Amino acid sequence: MTKRQIESILSQLDSSPTPRHLVGYLASKLLEAKFVDYSVKGQKIGEVGFKVKAGSLIAWRNGRQTDKSGFRIVGAHTDSPCLRIKPHPDDRRFGFNTLQIEIYGSPLLNSWLDRDLGVAGHVVLRSGKTKLFRSDGSVARISQLAIHLDREVNERGLVLDKQLHLSPAWSCDPKAPSFLNWVAQQTKTTTREIVQIDAQLFDTHKASILGSDSSLLASSRLDNQASCWAAISALLESSAGAATQVVALFDHEEVGSASATGAAGPFLEHSLEQIAAEQGISRIGFLEALSNSSCISADNAHAVHHNYPDRHDLSHGPIINEGPALKLNSNQRYATSSTSAAMFIAACSKAKVKHQVFVSRNNMPCGSTIGPITATRLGIDTVDVGIPQLSMHSIREVCGVSDIVSLNLALKAYFK
Repeated sequence: MTKRQIESILSQLDSSPTPRHLVGYLASKLLEAKFVDYSVKGQKIGEVGFKVKAGSLIAWRNGRQTDKSGFRIVGAHTDSPCLRIKPHPDDRRFGFNTLQIEIYGSPLLNSWLDRDLGVAGHVVLRSGKTKLFRSDGSVARISQLAIHLDREVNERGLVLDKQLHLSPAWSCDPKAPSFLNWVAQQTKTTTREIVQIDAQLFDTHKASILGSDSSLLASSRLDNQASCWAAISALLESSAGAATQVVALFDHEEVGSASATGAAGPFLEHSLEQIAAEQGISRIGFLEALSNSSCISADNAHAVHHNYPDRHDLSHGPIINEGPALKLNSNQRYATSSTSAAMFIAACSKAKVKHQVFVSRNNMPCGSTIGPITATRLGIDTVDVGIPQLSMHSIREVCGVSDIVSLNLALKAYFK
């Protein structure tokens, strides 16, 4: 990974504590590269552009023969499991002002303990506008019970009550500002202007390169911001081909994708149809283009854990820094087919990068991705792939530096 690439991925991770922050960051990079923002309804769209819808983003570069060559799509998701702040969060307990939280997705809850936490999100104002905010530093902490008061914790494991044990303390002064007042200060607005707050906690520890050989990347939200970085970078570094190149980044994957901005919603389908229409392609031509299209669903994979190798089928267990993993599941938890697998293998070969194969143990079912949803909704041949990582759904995850580069190179080869 070059110094420029390292700085790019670290900057993205540190700038993007929420899906909307991530989309805003990536939109700024697209604008720098002369992509046009077509998010406003009613606009006629051009050859290179993007559309933002809340925490989701679709970017594209038109192809020379979209009707015959279709779309080459790379999909990923912008959200990560986390602790969100409830609408009426203020509480006071035994000298602490605390916040009530709601669990989003399936976070590794113990990893949120004893961390320096910030608060980030957005507000909706009476004017209808939204405004992003994030705390300048750490403002909250969820403290673990001392071992003296939980003597058997190391033997029986930590047990957390999701309602009682996860409220962060964030001040002590009984006269400290309420959460609403604090958000108003952060957004430089008034409490009267704020109609709704959408906020979550995040780890303020910055992303970092680690290892005696600098071979690992540790950060929050690697699942799935690493794939978002690889996809957008591949699009920006590519040139026009026969097929229209598309990057689709969706919110709400961690909770099933069933939303207006999730992969199960119409955002991608409508955008593709609009892109085709602006190219003068008829409805029948658009359907033919879909039949000639393909999709890479990029979402991180479980690397073999050096302390828990028994959790993998070691014949199909990906190793960190040995290349992106091709993910297969006969029960269609992944969308990979024989033909889509061959397509991705060809892209890796063209890019001169290694790839691996991931299949779960029969007694340990795998999760799912946006891949099966996209394949079902659009009828597009789809392959599920992902860089191997450890500590998935932890507040701080780790992956291999060279794997991110390999995925980026494979996606560029796919776009070509």
